[in-house]
Amino acid sequence: MLPIIVYRYVSPVIGRKRESLLMNQPLERTALEKMAPAGKPLIYRQFLSTRITHWLWAICLFFLVLSGLQIFNARPDLYIGQQSGFGFDNAILRFDAADTANGPRGYTTIFGKRFDTTGVFGLSGSGDNLEARGFPAWATIPSYQDLATGRVIHFFFAWVLVATLLTWLVSSLVNGHLVRDLIPRRKDLRRLGSDLADHLRLRFHHRREYNVLQKFTYAFVLIILLPLMVLTGLTMSPGVDASFPFLVEIFGGRQTARTIHFLGMALIVLFFLVHMLMVLATGPLNALRSIITGRYRTDTSAPDATAQPGE
Repeated sequence: MLPIIVYRYVSPVIGRKRESLLMNQPLERTALEKMAPAGKPLIYRQFLSTRITHWLWAICLFFLVLSGLQIFNARPDLYIGQQSGFGFDNAILRFDAADTANGPRGYTTIFGKRFDTTGVFGLSGSGDNLEARGFPAWATIPSYQDLATGRVIHFFFAWVLVATLLTWLVSSLVNGHLVRDLIPRRKDLRRLGSDLADHLRLRFHHRREYNVLQKFTYAFVLIILLPLMVLTGLTMSPGVDASFPFLVEIFGGRQTARTIHFLGMALIVLFFLVHMLMVLATGPLNALRSIITGRYRTDTSAPDATAQPGE
């Protein structure tokens, strides 16, 4: 019985009229939904295109981050400018290993400051299987050092990400999701302080519309960060540089583009961690149902609780 109840709770009702999914029609309630707390309507919040692209991004970014760290390990340092190498002192980050009186140690150097990071960065492994590498085996795809395979995986999912981003952009312009739900407005700026205070107090409101912090964060990631990752990734390609040399000039050199690309990856990982914490804090079942079926249960106090996407 339990699998049947769970299925009915998180999935659309089979045989529901197509009109119930139109933007101006409320959803017909199932028997289980009628047992939910009174006054907490279940509304259609996420478009199908939003849900599909969300999961495609999740898959792409997983493989892109881990294969990207595999590629980074082939040259575990970052530079600013056009050039890099032994004859230049422009490294801002470096992972390396060295033999010491106490045995081999791994080090991380940030802006000239050196830290012992043995076991995580620079030198990782266990027992007699210590290996000099930037990131440990569990953080890369493949787990062993294989630059060629890492590049194949990285480039494949990079183009899938680009196609997904373009699909999301077109569909969000057509259905109004981008302008209505993501672009912050003047009233959002006025509510920023109170919304931040509510988050610090762990007071969350369940509305159809995104809260102010969500709007600013999603807009930054989708409109600025992901396109920036694509452009810096293209800038690191000699073939692309030959066709579009202005990209190198825009980013101040291929090495600077590589550093920006790496920092962008770190921001994406930070976004993922905060995103997951917010999902757990605000109600994982409600959030998961929303991004799988599109349906979301709102608060009675939410002024737009009964509004549907597109209204």
